[in-house]
Amino acid sequence: MTKEDKIKNFDSNGIGQLKDGLFGLPFTLEECETVLIPVPWEVTVSYGGGTADGPQAISDASYQVDLYDPTVKDAWKKGIGMDAIDQDVRTKSENLRQSAERYIDALANGADENSKELKEISQHITKECLWLNNWVKTRTLHFLDKGKFVGLIGGDHSTPLGMMQALAEKYEKFTILQIDAHADLRNAYEGFEFSHASIMFNALKIKQVEKLVQVGIRDYCEEELNLINNSNGRIKTFFDRDIKYAQYVGDSWDRVCNRIINELPQNIYLSFDIDGLDPKLCPNTGTPVAGGFETEQILFLIEKIVKSGRKIIAFDINEVSPGADGDDWDANVAARLLFRIANLAAMSKSN
Repeated sequence: MTKEDKIKNFDSNGIGQLKDGLFGLPFTLEECETVLIPVPWEVTVSYGGGTADGPQAISDASYQVDLYDPTVKDAWKKGIGMDAIDQDVRTKSENLRQSAERYIDALANGADENSKELKEISQHITKECLWLNNWVKTRTLHFLDKGKFVGLIGGDHSTPLGMMQALAEKYEKFTILQIDAHADLRNAYEGFEFSHASIMFNALKIKQVEKLVQVGIRDYCEEELNLINNSNGRIKTFFDRDIKYAQYVGDSWDRVCNRIINELPQNIYLSFDIDGLDPKLCPNTGTPVAGGFETEQILFLIEKIVKSGRKIIAFDINEVSPGADGDDWDANVAARLLFRIANLAAMSKSN
């Protein structure tokens, strides 16, 4: 059956069929215009765990998402599919996480990070993180070369570095738009070069990344603030506190979004840590922080970016963690955001 036949025979108002793909769509991965790469990895998380289960939880929740998009007409017909979850990545993450926990616990109890045992653990984890970066890069290039629009579903926030490296081979320059509670500008946090708290520090090593625009940041250290202030404009941060205070005295989210968009060049990579939202929407994420956004605020911003004629060249959604006892609230929120963001981002490519 052709894709056109599948579209004619598909009931977009019906119940999602578990035998079908992501969101219950009937398309093969080859027929989908957007392909999502799941990365079940959480080796260097420093607080709560569970994000390695994020891709599967989002996939499970996607079958409950209604397929009408108020902004992108008949968006579902283009097709959104998720690559198979790689069990080797998942198993490697589980094994390495145990070593990382021993390492972090030892540091917290005053151990010398230069001791032979801890140095060996750190070096081994760095080697395996490099392996993951290359795996993500290779997988991303595979789908880009097939003409697919790509997204990544983490895992912790360290996971998209390989995707950014892949995009650097396709674009002379691009900007990262980071929606997050944390600045993620730490250098080798807790001794791990590829920590989830270091993703943007590492991303800035990519020469094709011309700028980093951060939105919603509300948890950061002085070293990170100094890096922002001394970046000569390469990092522009819209702190959550400043956004809120401006609104308290009469500013609007619309005008704030205009200021954000004015900082964005043409090609944008969207990196969305779910903890950028108000934690009532993601209570099980690894490091929730009071404050943050509502879902429609984020979608409003992305819609304005698309309407401005800028292009979202790829995106990630990460740090989604299912709760204990089968609590799927975080994945439920993430799946709905994923559908809308993927549709808007893919539409921007045709601008």
